[in-house]
Parts: sequence; structure tokens; C-alpha cells
Amino acid sequence: MIILAATPIGNLGDASTRLVEALRTATVIAAEDTRVTVHLLKALGIENRPTLISMHDHNEREKTAELVELARDSDLLVLSDAGMPTVSDPGFHLVDAAAAAGVQVTAIPGPSAVLTALAVSGLPTDRFSFEGFLPRKGGDRRSALRELADERRTMVFFESPNRLAASLTDVAATLGETRRVVVCRELTKFYEEVKRGTAIELAAWAADGVKGEICVVIAGAEPRVMDLASGVGEVLALVASGERLKDAAAEVSAATGLGKRDLYEAALNRKESPKVAPAELPLH
Repeated sequence: MIILAATPIGNLGDASTRLVEALRTATVIAAEDTRVTVHLLKALGIENRPTLISMHDHNEREKTAELVELARDSDLLVLSDAGMPTVSDPGFHLVDAAAAAGVQVTAIPGPSAVLTALAVSGLPTDRFSFEGFLPRKGGDRRSALRELADERRTMVFFESPNRLAASLTDVAATLGETRRVVVCRELTKFYEEVKRGTAIELAAWAADGVKGEICVVIAGAEPRVMDLASGVGEVLALVASGERLKDAAAEVSAATGLGKRDLYEAALNRKESPKVAPAELPLH
């Protein structure tokens, strides 16, 4: 069996009882960085010294088959440096292969930078998306942000402190200077900081330099103000470009707040309405 175990994202006191017990009894651990795992064992006062196998972004694919076979006969504990494995960390390919091979996968829940940042942000939490790291290069980053311009869910990102100012400047340029943004720095640690403001305000703040582990939470887009007739026009334009009517109605509904069913039925009626021939001119 494969056991995905969440580890503290900063505060050692967040190590769960289940995690401690799993570390005490583990015989084999696949770790993102074995040095971090050794430090964790020592910090928690655990004397167990299991076999440690390095599994990181650069070798996960080549290690997967070996680890899946190992997990058929004994428990394999999987750890990332912080938080839950597979979430912007190694483990996805291993779980995918294990599922295909019929090897059981379970998890020991625990700390999550994504959910912690979302919870303290003060932005809507009913619907959200996790977008991982933005692209490193400016052009690619702005392109990725433009694709999210109409996303109405709250968005959570990881970001390097060295790229934070540039990324926030791009957020202001692509999503709007007044878009609400929250930067969460060093979550659960001694220097934890949660900075709230508009995209342009936080870009200026970050220009002086920021240190630590960073999560950025961005408010979703406000629905575009549009009447039903205009919305139906957008739906039909998407249909003309090759989208299914149902999908087009859902897309316009998400961007405008208009009812999906209203858009679908109105667009369907317009599509099916027979074209009226122009009246004939009278003969003189």
C-alpha cells in the first residue's frame, strides 16, 4: 500500500498523531529530499531509521515502477518536503501508476499551504481553483493570466519571492489594477504575514523585496454586465466557431452571471426559428 502523508508546512506542532505514528513504524519512505526527512525524524524525536528512497521531480518517472512493485508487498510511506505529496510536489505519477496496477493508495491528511492561504485570505472560499506556479518568463506568465481573466472562482498560486513583484505587476496589467489580491508569506511560521490590497498596491509593496515561502490568492472576476440578448449572441458566436451549444451556454453563463438554462433555451429558439423571407415589392 502507498501512504501519502502530509508534513508540516512550517510549524512542527502541526505534525499529526497519525503522521508521527507512521514515521515511527515505517520501514521504507519515498522522500522528495531525504535530508529533509532525516531532519523531520530528528525534530520529532523519532528514533526509527527506515530505508529512505529519493523520489523527486527529476527521477519520479524512472522510480515509479520499482516503487509500485515494492508497495504490493509492504507499506510505502511517501513524503514531500512540506504539505501533501502530489500537490505541486512529486507523487502524481506514482499514484497514477499504482491505481492502474491495482495497488491501494491512501493518505494521512494534514497541513496544506493552499487551503491555509485560502482560509486566511478573506476572499470567497465557496469556489476556488489552485493554479500552481505561474510561468517563469514574463510573456508566458501574462499569457497564462489572460486565460484566467474571466475566471470567477478565487484563485490560489504558489510564487517564488524573487518573481513576486513581477508577477503582481503582470496581474495588475492583465486582470486589472484594482483586482483584489492577498499575499500570504511564511504561513504557520514565526514571521507569518498576510498582506491584502489591490494588485497594483501589492506590486508596489513587493518591489522592495519579499522573502520566504509565498502563496498568492486572487479574487475571481466580477461577472460582465450583459443582457440576455447580447449573451445569446455570444453563445451563438461560440457555436459558430465549433463549440456545442450546451458548452457555449455554460461558458457565457460563467463569464456573465446570466442563467445557463436561459441562455441555452433562448439560443436554441433563435437557431430553430425559421428565417422570414423579405416581403415582395409590389408591382407597378
